[in-house]
Amino acid sequence: MVPPRQVKNLLSRYSRAGKDDRFDAYVLADAMRTDGHRFTDLTRDTAPTVGLRALVRARQDLVAVRVGLVNQLRHTLELAFPGAVGLFFDLHSPIARAFLRRFPTAAEAAVLDEDSMAAWLAAEGYCGRTPAAVFIHRLRTAPAGLTGTEAAARRHVTLALLASIDALEAQAAELSRRIKEALALHPDAPIFTSLPRAGQIRAAALLAEIGDARGRYPDPQTLAAAAGVCPFTDASGKHHAVGFRYKVDTKLRRALTDFADDSRHANPWAADLYARARGMRHPHAIRVLARAWTFVLWRCWQDATPYDPDRHGALGRYLDQEDATAA
Repeated sequence: MVPPRQVKNLLSRYSRAGKDDRFDAYVLADAMRTDGHRFTDLTRDTAPTVGLRALVRARQDLVAVRVGLVNQLRHTLELAFPGAVGLFFDLHSPIARAFLRRFPTAAEAAVLDEDSMAAWLAAEGYCGRTPAAVFIHRLRTAPAGLTGTEAAARRHVTLALLASIDALEAQAAELSRRIKEALALHPDAPIFTSLPRAGQIRAAALLAEIGDARGRYPDPQTLAAAAGVCPFTDASGKHHAVGFRYKVDTKLRRALTDFADDSRHANPWAADLYARARGMRHPHAIRVLARAWTFVLWRCWQDATPYDPDRHGALGRYLDQEDATAA
């Protein structure tokens, strides 16, 4: 694949004025003739990987839309029903959405007492440890919401947003089931599911974005650069600068950093590396940790072997100090 900007730079080698598709084709063909060894061959993933990638990215898109709708719902409730915003841990959780469907306004929730709240929680199968008295206290100490005509209008808005969120949650759950099904059939699944705290959805995202074409990343440095978890160097004469990589595969970076961020809670050397990088901002420290994981991931991926802490743990510690401070 030759980026358009690179084609534009190649045009400067020729004296012809103007630009058209036929001349672009000639420039590309001539560049392949004279400098073909400088270009990387296109490597394609297998059909199962391409299909898994489509499922993973579709689910991520639905989750992004859901986040936006939940933010709109929170804004509406902060005006109309402030007590419902912090009532449960997550506003988009099933129990929170069930509560808002049953009591979409502050006036409708005002009739609740400790006994009726306990009865409603039991009917919904709520298994949390928070007693009904705590929920009633939160509702009664919250700021008053809207009343009258505006409250009635906001009630319709709340129910409409809830219906949209419910539909997205159902479709995201369906895609999650299809992702798990496709992952179970993929020959590389044991590599990624063996990683600490990878689970199935996160492992599927890593597999989908890294792919199964081994020739795409001939070494771990190439994988780290493509994901933007290592720095780039700009040096000319006495000028020397190390900076953040912006032109990267952002979906691959998100998959790697998401995994790295959670891995520190289950892997000793990952936790130790993150702790030693705490002088940096959190995103910077996570990129340092993600770059260390690329050595492990690449080795497991190339050898088609699951992750073994005793065998592969030392690879994660192999991180040049200069790169660690600038990743």
